[in-house]
Amino acid sequence: KTLKSSLLYTSVRVEYNGAVLGDSSKTHVLPDGTAEYDFSSSFEYSPDGPNSLDVLVQKPVLLTLLEVVSKDKKKPDKITPLAQAVVDLLPLLQGVRSLKVLAPLYAVPASPSAKLCPEATAALEVIVSTKELLLSATQFSSGNLLSVTLEAAYSVPEAFTADAQQNYMVCLQMPAAGEKELPLLFKNGILKADGEKEPFPRPKNWPLGPILAPDALNIPDSFIVGGPYEDEDGDLNRSEDKEFRAQAESSRRVVWDVETRCFLDADAVAILQTRIAERHHWPVELCRMSSGGKGKGNKSDKKDEDKPIAFHGVAYVNMMHLLCPGVTQIRGAFRVFNYEDSEVFEKTRVQYSIFRDRRSQLSLGKERLGTSPSSKAAPNRSQKEDSNATVRSGEAHGTMAALMCGCVLSISLCQHWLQTARHREQCFSPQQYSEAGTFLVMEIKLDRPLVPKRLREELAQRVQELIPPRPALAPRTEGAKKVVEDYHKRVTSVAVAILREYHELFGKQLLDQGVMDHETMEEQKRQLNYELNTSGKYFAFKEQLKYSVVKIVREKYLKTTAFETKEQLQAFLSELYVYLVDHMHIALNKLLSGEDVSPAPPPNTTRKQLLLFAREAEANKDLKLASLFYNQRIARDQRSIQAWLDYGAFCLQYDEATKAQECFQQAVCLDPQHIQSLLLCGIVCVKLRTYEEAEIFFEDACSLEPPSIIAWTLAGLFYEMQNNYIQAERSFREAKKLLRAELEEERRI
Repeated sequence: KTLKSSLLYTSVRVEYNGAVLGDSSKTHVLPDGTAEYDFSSSFEYSPDGPNSLDVLVQKPVLLTLLEVVSKDKKKPDKITPLAQAVVDLLPLLQGVRSLKVLAPLYAVPASPSAKLCPEATAALEVIVSTKELLLSATQFSSGNLLSVTLEAAYSVPEAFTADAQQNYMVCLQMPAAGEKELPLLFKNGILKADGEKEPFPRPKNWPLGPILAPDALNIPDSFIVGGPYEDEDGDLNRSEDKEFRAQAESSRRVVWDVETRCFLDADAVAILQTRIAERHHWPVELCRMSSGGKGKGNKSDKKDEDKPIAFHGVAYVNMMHLLCPGVTQIRGAFRVFNYEDSEVFEKTRVQYSIFRDRRSQLSLGKERLGTSPSSKAAPNRSQKEDSNATVRSGEAHGTMAALMCGCVLSISLCQHWLQTARHREQCFSPQQYSEAGTFLVMEIKLDRPLVPKRLREELAQRVQELIPPRPALAPRTEGAKKVVEDYHKRVTSVAVAILREYHELFGKQLLDQGVMDHETMEEQKRQLNYELNTSGKYFAFKEQLKYSVVKIVREKYLKTTAFETKEQLQAFLSELYVYLVDHMHIALNKLLSGEDVSPAPPPNTTRKQLLLFAREAEANKDLKLASLFYNQRIARDQRSIQAWLDYGAFCLQYDEATKAQECFQQAVCLDPQHIQSLLLCGIVCVKLRTYEEAEIFFEDACSLEPPSIIAWTLAGLFYEMQNNYIQAERSFREAKKLLRAELEEERRI
């Protein structure tokens, strides 16, 4: 579609896995810029054949648009490649039998690309289908898709040269479907000189090798995005490594930017988990190979397998991060070391080298393990000269020609021996990579985590199961007698206060002044009521009596629920009124008769005052009194989370962990999303050595929004105490990320 109408005839070539599947017939391009090819081709999928499941996952179909020009009927048509497109076959593994895509065409740089329409992107409409499902829904859901992205090798040895015959390769091996071992090979690394850093983001490339249209290598919607060094999972992610990383990334480097994939069935996923748990580290081999060469098939291959591998190194990737709940990828910089069998076995339990011992599985073609084969050309040329000289010369000159050729042959062999010696001395320095500080930057990613992360709902349910339900605390009963006594004290206190107000208004009335007449008494009563009401003291006195009346209702009459009918309410109020008036008279008679009257109770203290009293008693080492104040504070408001936390912290400080646990759990019951309560529950579980419960509380606290720096830090300390250093590292890294974001926000404000 959208081809420029100046093109007359075009065709399409279809290739897969290095094989040409066929060419369409040449088709005339219509004036609207479209061409109907109506061409189909196929290849056979076989689990054990060249086009296996592993190949389908890794490699796309390659489509090449060709321009066909007929100059003369007697001469063959002139075919010029114009553009290329790729079609990803991965959707065929995800439960579909057919997919229709519009694959964009990318121009071949050396072609007449101007013939492609500049204002629109040309594309090929492609339909790919299979007779049967490649994987059932169950097989796909029980498996996993693993992708490995190799970005670059930085700070490479000085001996690395930008020679077209040198091929820089990296390989690692993964368990694959059907209990096989699948080598993931990255070839054709590009050596770049000093200069600017690789840009971010930049596209990932298909593992196809060089093609006519380099832009077609870019995987759609797949980019290398980079990120802060501190967020990486590799070796060089500390603050002191920043300067070295920055310098290395702008120096000589070998760049791949290639992503390769493999599908792991259920058995392969289980094997991968087991190996990660047993080995922790995964070997990733690096080497330089020579290409070209004129060997004769298997004989040359066998000779090459016996040769030492040039610049054979290995990086150890810590895969334990993939066993952390919810983790699907690891990315970082991993140091490269010289390949030593004993060291590799000690760290990874792997007893073989992929490049050295299993090279036949890599399908390297003409790649050579040793030095460049150009040094072997001299003997071949001398042999040709020997033959030619013998043909041209007579019998008399044959001996001289043979001697001359022998001299040439000796010199060539000597030069070859010297070059090989220098090369070995250069390439097999025991510390070649360590001295250079070489490191690989790569990413390993899974479609689904090996260990699923528990959902927030699941964690909340587990927390509820850990905290047994307990009935609400019963109100503290003080007894009817004490309640009535308190009522007498309140009445007395109010009467004394009213009498004091009277004296301030009218002065003290002495007995010898005679009896006051009724009109004067009523006038004073009216003025006193007016003063009490306007000053607000009447309301204050009423509030003082209200608390005592409520306690009489609860403790004396045991009334704590609403009345069913108004008649019941009125009957109770009448009875209560009579009772209160009677006891008011008793209290006033005691006051006016001059009997000893108990002093009025002190005003109620606030919760803040009770907390201060508790801490003062604690500072004075009077722990019993401090505990009493903490309990009074809780009794004042049983729904106060802070009151429960303060008392729990007090108990935890003085080795009453069980009582502290009850307090913290009660706080969680009041608010299941209170981070401080969850963290304190986790801490007291650590104190009681119930580590599984502690992990649930810490994980629940870390799952809440907004994320808490303190929660992630405490979780990291917990995992560190459990010797789970990978989880601890990830928790601390998350805490640092949140702290950086918080500091950046403060600076921005």
